[in-house]
Amino acid sequence: MPFHPRKSNQSLKLFHGRGGRETIGMLRFRDKDLAVKVTKKINEVNPGFHIKIMHFCGTHEYTVSSYGIRSMLPNNVELVSGPGCPVCVASTHDIDSAIKLAEEREVVIATFGDIVRVPSTRKSLWQVKAEGSDVRVVYSPIDAVRIAEQDREREVVFFAVGFETTAPAVAYSILKNNLTNFAVLTSLRLTPPILRYLLEERKARIDGIIAPGHVSTIIGSKPWQFVAEKNIPVVVAGFEPLDVLLGIYLIIKQIRTGEARLENEYVRSVKPNGNERALRIIEEVFCVDECDWRGIGVVPRSSYQIKGKYSYLDAISKYGLKRKTGGSEMPPGCSCDKVVLGEIYPDQCPLFKRKCKPESPLGPCMVSLEGTCFIWYKFGERPRLTNLKK
Repeated sequence: MPFHPRKSNQSLKLFHGRGGRETIGMLRFRDKDLAVKVTKKINEVNPGFHIKIMHFCGTHEYTVSSYGIRSMLPNNVELVSGPGCPVCVASTHDIDSAIKLAEEREVVIATFGDIVRVPSTRKSLWQVKAEGSDVRVVYSPIDAVRIAEQDREREVVFFAVGFETTAPAVAYSILKNNLTNFAVLTSLRLTPPILRYLLEERKARIDGIIAPGHVSTIIGSKPWQFVAEKNIPVVVAGFEPLDVLLGIYLIIKQIRTGEARLENEYVRSVKPNGNERALRIIEEVFCVDECDWRGIGVVPRSSYQIKGKYSYLDAISKYGLKRKTGGSEMPPGCSCDKVVLGEIYPDQCPLFKRKCKPESPLGPCMVSLEGTCFIWYKFGERPRLTNLKK
């Protein structure tokens, strides 16, 4: 049967061997036998020379490490992480601004759980909370709005850290409230610009890209077309082990045949134009500007900032803060910058598992569930094939 990965379920039908009657919802994305079949296909199309593939999402790394996918690949195929963890690349200036509001203005800082433990220039939000400031972990921006609604006497700032996936909910929280005691401190970053920056400015030597599935559900698959135009295969992939293996297979197959195009393995969730309603909300609230990526530096047009018409809900404007650049430093001895650039693996950092551990992280990559160092600490470097079901 011809292999057309752009069509709804043929990517896995090729390996399922039951006449293709199953729908995508019924297919077994953690099936060990299917994983073995895909691995054999990877070996069949493997050209034999070194291939370096970068995936662009912390959830991809979690899947890769927890299911031992690296141990299934040919020795010439290298799979590295990119800057796909928003907590890991949030600048120190953004975190310091949140700390300043909590300490000096006695503002309630509401934010996601991972960012509170990320070390900044002096301390973390978690340490500020321990010292008596009001820092609260929430699950969504709407939770922060509710805090402001319930206590109109307190100033509440939602510290928004994330990629395009997070942006619609943040934009909605700005659009749908008229509270005078609520504001948003943005640390929202855009993924296609950082990939373009790595390829064009940093001259990263990458042979194939697995584009992030979650981000692509919002922005669509089309924004990744520029990668293929640079003669680099790019595949939007989901997060189950079969998704990742199929993404690797499609990239290697393109390399073998001398092609470079955009393919969408994650067709069950990603459309070419993305979620158009979410994109309209984002466009209404945010403009695009440069920003610091921790460990990388200032990247043009790579962040969402609140438009002037909503400046009364922008914590930077409301509290007279300055949006600085240069907040890309890592702690002394920390190699998180090289990890997020795919230049080294976590166990090549001299602090990894020695001075830097999840219970006492020195670098941001050891904090988040999507941080490569945390994931490697949890699952090891080349774990055996586990968790796949018969």
